[in-house]
Amino acid sequence: MNKVTDSIFYVGVNDHQVDLFEGQYVVPNGMSYNSYVIVDDKTAVMDTVDIHFTEEWLRNVAEVLGDRKPDYLIVQHMEPDHSASIEAFRKVYPDAVVVATDKAFKMIGQFFRDMEIPEDKKIVAANMATLELGTHTLTFVHAPMVHWPEVMMTYDSKDKVLFSADGFGKFGALDVEEEWDCEARRYYIGIVGKYGMQVQAVLKKAAALDIAIICPLHGPVLKEDLAHYIGLYDTWSSYRAEDKGTVIAYTSVYGNTKKAAMMLADKLRAKGETVEITDLAREDMAEAVENAFRYDKLVLATTTYNNEIYPFMHHFIINLVERDYKNRTVALIENGSWAPTAARKMKAMMENLKNITWLDTVTILSSLSKENEEQLDKLADELSK
Repeated sequence: MNKVTDSIFYVGVNDHQVDLFEGQYVVPNGMSYNSYVIVDDKTAVMDTVDIHFTEEWLRNVAEVLGDRKPDYLIVQHMEPDHSASIEAFRKVYPDAVVVATDKAFKMIGQFFRDMEIPEDKKIVAANMATLELGTHTLTFVHAPMVHWPEVMMTYDSKDKVLFSADGFGKFGALDVEEEWDCEARRYYIGIVGKYGMQVQAVLKKAAALDIAIICPLHGPVLKEDLAHYIGLYDTWSSYRAEDKGTVIAYTSVYGNTKKAAMMLADKLRAKGETVEITDLAREDMAEAVENAFRYDKLVLATTTYNNEIYPFMHHFIINLVERDYKNRTVALIENGSWAPTAARKMKAMMENLKNITWLDTVTILSSLSKENEEQLDKLADELSK
């Protein structure tokens, strides 16, 4: 049995079948779907798992419970990777009481059209309501739009555990060793990044709690150096740059725009600057978005295409705008052989973003000119200030 504490057990599963999480995020090391059991005078199961792993999960639960039956199923989040096994659980344990927010119960009805939960088997968890298990007292902390409206987190005051729903999660299965920060950042920016204000509200609630352990629904249980993880969440949800450096994101048809991007990168590195450069047509879009939020400066370099922005760049900017990109320095490089319009249209897409410092645009006519090289020198100077 995988113990979190003497009376809290991990019963989640690893998924190495998934190639795209949520149908879009590349997960080379798979995913974990986390679930926990609290054993006390009464027992509580914290969330379920993806439908493909229901039987494995039920075996894990049964191994912890032994001859006992669960008293409660606590549903913190209704996304199917965590809720899809609710119906199967209720068939095995029909006497268990389901605890969830009012909005979660509405979603249960939407996801499970033929499942009826009797009223005496429901507890609607109000914000900051408590549930006594014995020595464990659970407090339900509503966390709307982190990142769905029905979400709640749960705090156990006995073992000082925060069950954080999708908060503090990461990509990657638990049987693979990898650095937390990178895949947690890519996960946060991609999935939760739009809801920084709501995350900040939850962090303020969490600051009033004595937390020793964080149990998320994805990724490892966090027991050490919690200030590091909470500090990163504060940075990300405040839309502050985590590191100083320049991300150069480019698209290029015949190589001339790429040449400009590479030249600028070389000039910046020669000045001792950190540079992340990405070909948006070939490299992971989610990682490019993650890096744009990680660093304090961004250069967008693209070709005018069909009198518009090259498609991969267009998609990249949509990702930034949807996630409320702000508080950054941005420069544009455009290329066009007869009517370059990409810079103007990129800037128009980003016009409502807050606190963006715009640097001078470099316009290339087909291929790099001597004047362009001088402009790139100047741009490198401005970016390295």
